[in-house]
Amino acid sequence: MELEILFEDGEALVIDKPGGLPLDTPRAGGPSLEDRLDELKLGFHRHPAPVHRLDRDTSGCLLLARNPKALKRFSAAFEEKQVQKRYLGIVAGTLAEMEGTIALNLSKVSTAKDGWRMIPAKKGKPAVTHWRKLDEKNGLTLVEFRPETGRTHQIRVHAASGLGHALLGDPVYGSSKGAPRTMLHAAGLTVPRGDKEPIVAVAPLPKDFAALGFSDE
Repeated sequence: MELEILFEDGEALVIDKPGGLPLDTPRAGGPSLEDRLDELKLGFHRHPAPVHRLDRDTSGCLLLARNPKALKRFSAAFEEKQVQKRYLGIVAGTLAEMEGTIALNLSKVSTAKDGWRMIPAKKGKPAVTHWRKLDEKNGLTLVEFRPETGRTHQIRVHAASGLGHALLGDPVYGSSKGAPRTMLHAAGLTVPRGDKEPIVAVAPLPKDFAALGFSDE
C-alpha cells in the first residue's frame, strides 16, 4: 500500500491513508500504519505521531505531528473543534432531502456476543453532523458529511440512525454486502495554526468510489 503525502512541512504531515490499513497493529497481526512510521520520518529523527483516529476501513486525510509540541497543539485544535473536516460517504439507499443536520448523542455499549458498538442515547455524548446529498446512482447516494464533533463511529451511526441508511459495506451498522469495506473517505482537512498558515489537505476520491460511478465534483 503506497502512502501518498498530501501536505508536508516542518511540524506536520498529512497522508492519504488507504482504506483497510489500521493505525495500530491488529491483535491477529498483519500490516498497520505503525509499521510504516519509519518511512514517514522523511529525514527527521523522530517518528511522526497520528493526531486523530480514522477507522481501519476509512480512507483519506490523516494528520501526523512531527514533534511533541506540534502534537499537543494539533490535539488541542481537535478538542476545541477548530478543525474543519470533510468526509464523503456512500450510503446504501436514496435520500428524499438534499441536506440537513443530525444531532444524536452517542454512547458505547458492549456485549460478549457482538463486541462493542456506538448507539444513539439521550445520556450519551453530544454529536452533530451536517450532511449534503451530492449524487445518486443505482440506489446508492454519495453524501458529504461535515462533523462538528469527533465521536467514535459518529458518521457511521449518524448515517444509519439519522439518515436511515447505513454506509455501504458497513458490517456493524448496516451490511457488509455491496462493498469490501465501509465506504467512508476523509476527503478534506483544515487545521488552523494561529499566526502560521493553516494545514490544508485534500485527498482524491478513492478508486472504489469511482468504480461505483461517483466523482467528487
